[in-house]
Amino acid sequence: MVFDDPDPGVRQLHRLGTLTDVVYAVCIWRIFALIPRPGIGETDWSSLGEYFRTEWVALLILLVGAVFTIIYWLQNNTLSSGLARTDTRHTILSIVQIFSVLLFLYSLRMGIEVETALGARAFESLAAANVGLWGALAWRYACKNRRLLRDDVTDLKAEQLATRITGEPLTAAITIPFAFVGPVVWNLSWFTYPVVAGIVRWRARRMKERRDS
Repeated sequence: MVFDDPDPGVRQLHRLGTLTDVVYAVCIWRIFALIPRPGIGETDWSSLGEYFRTEWVALLILLVGAVFTIIYWLQNNTLSSGLARTDTRHTILSIVQIFSVLLFLYSLRMGIEVETALGARAFESLAAANVGLWGALAWRYACKNRRLLRDDVTDLKAEQLATRITGEPLTAAITIPFAFVGPVVWNLSWFTYPVVAGIVRWRARRMKERRDS
């Protein structure tokens, strides 16, 4: 594909977006491949009920992983649509975030294969929080002095997005202490995400109201 814009930052943004999409696609496929199935490993099941009774922890881990992977991908698309270009520092931050996505995928596999280890679940929570952290840092860098933003993205919109993208890493951070309580409590703690995201969105609305008043 040839781009008419001579700005190398514009071309680099397109290439960065392609790389990001490929990595997220690989992650989604690998999450599907990690689903326990007959003929893989030493475990076999005689019924569907036995399958869910035996593998519910692994299935729940993969469900949480798939949901957060999709959320982060959608979040990345939203933020990328607000950028006019990228530069070296922003690209580095974004690639570190991509590496964090792969690390999150690795943590999912570790959580399944070593599900009795409390540290494996804490590692997964930390890896998920890390993805959001680097994404937030990249967006903050892009917003500073509007160095990489599109002209139609207002300062208020940029600040609102910066606030909203904190919901995912905050939820992941909240789950870290629950990892040392037990697998049931830890898995349930991920479902605090709608509450955390709601609070974050409420804060963003309040910010807009204060700016408008």
